[in-house]
Amino acid sequence: MEFLHAILEYGFLQKALFTSIMVGIICGVIGCLIILRGMALMGDAISHAVLPGVAISYMFGINFFFGAVFSGVLTALAIGFVSQNSRIKHDTSIGIMFTAAFAGGIILITLLKSSTDLYHILFGNVLAVRSSDMWTTLGIGVFVILAVYLFYKELLVTSFDQTMGAAYGLPVRLIHYFLMTLLTMVTVASLQTVGIVLVVAMLITPAATAYLLTERLWVMIFIAAGIGVLSAIVGLFFSFTYNLASGATIVLSSTAIFIIAFLLAPKHGLIWKTIKAKRKKASLT
Repeated sequence: MEFLHAILEYGFLQKALFTSIMVGIICGVIGCLIILRGMALMGDAISHAVLPGVAISYMFGINFFFGAVFSGVLTALAIGFVSQNSRIKHDTSIGIMFTAAFAGGIILITLLKSSTDLYHILFGNVLAVRSSDMWTTLGIGVFVILAVYLFYKELLVTSFDQTMGAAYGLPVRLIHYFLMTLLTMVTVASLQTVGIVLVVAMLITPAATAYLLTERLWVMIFIAAGIGVLSAIVGLFFSFTYNLASGATIVLSSTAIFIIAFLLAPKHGLIWKTIKAKRKKASLT
């Protein structure tokens, strides 16, 4: 009740809740496409690669959205270029490029002598979200959801079978970089809530939980978005009530939901699989 009363009374908490919910939705939506493509590591790479763009934007006094998107997309292009033009495999290329970008961003922020801002960028601080950040997150959220809705069929086909997508005449590589752009935008939207370090958890964990619960992509997207929203609300409650780091509480809430699904999911839950295995064994003896 105290948390509900605080939401109704304090504007900063209302902005924090709205921003967290929007981030939970778009992370869940994009996360489904990321894990179906086996690109969890790419999500980690892009989330870290936006740091130099944020630092450069801060340096020149411009909106960090533009610098972060440019940095993330540039890193995605560099990863593809290295893996396609050398013997280096894709996962190795990811490891090289994103760590280089992340290290460069840390050096730039260190030169700016702004450790407080670095801490907030890395770990988030949703309770300090500004109105401009909230509206930026809303704008990104609307764009991302609309883009996934409009290009759902193309994303669906290329997520499950890129060879089939190419056979249908779909621009597979262009769709890949379009998804990387959406991923970068979602990462930027998540900076204030969970930060760069923890954003990959919000991209992967709700989507992975939904993957245990359904085998249809559109259902998976809705479930993942719902889990993202629930994680944001529960995490913000614990963050406000017990004065804990907001990003960490949101991520741990998401992880707790995953553990429940891992154990109790109707088809793929560990407990039900164990019970079915024992029943099958008993029927054979």
